Amino acid sequence: MTQQESIDHDGLFKELIETFFWEFLDLFLPQVLDYVERGPVTFLSQEVYSSIGAEEKRIIDLLARVQFREQESYFLFHIEPQSSVQADFEKRMFYYFGRLQEKYDLPIYPVVIFSYDSPRKEAESRYTVEFPDFQVLQFNFRAIQLNRLHWRDYLRQHNPVASALMAKMQIAKEDRPQVKMECLRMLTTLQLDPARTEFISQFVDTYLRLEADEEQLFQAEIDTLELGERDAIMQTLTSWEEKGLARGRQEEGATIVLRILNRKLGNLLPEVEAQIQSLEVEKLEELSEALLEFESLENLNAWLQNFENS
Repeated sequence: MTQQESIDHDGLFKELIETFFWEFLDLFLPQVLDYVERGPVTFLSQEVYSSIGAEEKRIIDLLARVQFREQESYFLFHIEPQSSVQADFEKRMFYYFGRLQEKYDLPIYPVVIFSYDSPRKEAESRYTVEFPDFQVLQFNFRAIQLNRLHWRDYLRQHNPVASALMAKMQIAKEDRPQVKMECLRMLTTLQLDPARTEFISQFVDTYLRLEADEEQLFQAEIDTLELGERDAIMQTLTSWEEKGLARGRQEEGATIVLRILNRKLGNLLPEVEAQIQSLEVEKLEELSEALLEFESLENLNAWLQNFENS
C-alpha cells in the first residue's frame, strides 16, 4: 500500500470542513452567506444507507443543519469529499438526495469536493433522466474540483481553508516548495489556537510531502521571509514534527529530526546523519527537545559527543 493509499482522505476533509465550516462557505460558496443565519451548526450523525439494488452499506460523509436568515426554517448541507474517480458517482449523489429528503423533509444543498489529482477534465455535476421527447429529471450539485483551481488565485485569502486546500490545487512541480511555504505563511497570520494550527500544518504536509531537493528549496523560500514570519513558520513546523516523532517509529523519528536539523543548521555530514539514524527513539526524543536551543553545528556535535560519553 502506498502512502497516498493509506491516507484517510475523506476523514481529513471532513474534519477540515467541520472545524472551519463557515470559512469553507466563505471561500467557495459566499453567496449562501446572504441567506443563512451564521450561528451554531448542527452536524448530524453519519447516516448509513443501503445502495440501490444491493446490500452494500454507505456512510454519508458530512451532513450539516443550518437556519435560513431571519426565519424559523432550516436546510441541510450534504457535503461529500471525493478523492477518486468513480463511475456513476452523480447517480449516487441523487440517491443520497432522495433518501435524505425523505428522512428529514428539508431542502438539501448538495456539494461535492473533488480532491483527486487527475484527471483534470471537468467533473460531472448533474444526473439526468430523459427521453428523446421528454426530460423527466435534472439533478444538480455544487462541484468544487480542486485540481482545476490554481493555488495563486487563493494566495491572498485570509482563510484557514485556503491555507489547507492550496496544497491540493493545481500546482506546477517546480512550485511545490513555494506553495508549501505560502500555505504555512498564511497559517501563521491566522493566529489560530495550537490544535487547529497543528491540524492544518499536518494537512498541508500530508499533501505536500517534499523530496530532499525540494526541502532545500523550501528552506530557501523561508529564508527570504522577514525574521518574524520565518520564526513563526519554523516554530509551527517544529511543534508538530516533534509530536509526530513521539508517535512514530524509530526510522520515522530519525527522518523528522534530520529534517529539522538540516533546515535549522544546514546540510549535515553523512557520518553525522548516520549517527543520528542509529539513535533509539528515547534518545531521538531527547535530541528533538535539545535541538530547539542549537544555534550551530558545534552545538549538535557537542550533544552527540556527550551522548557517546554518557
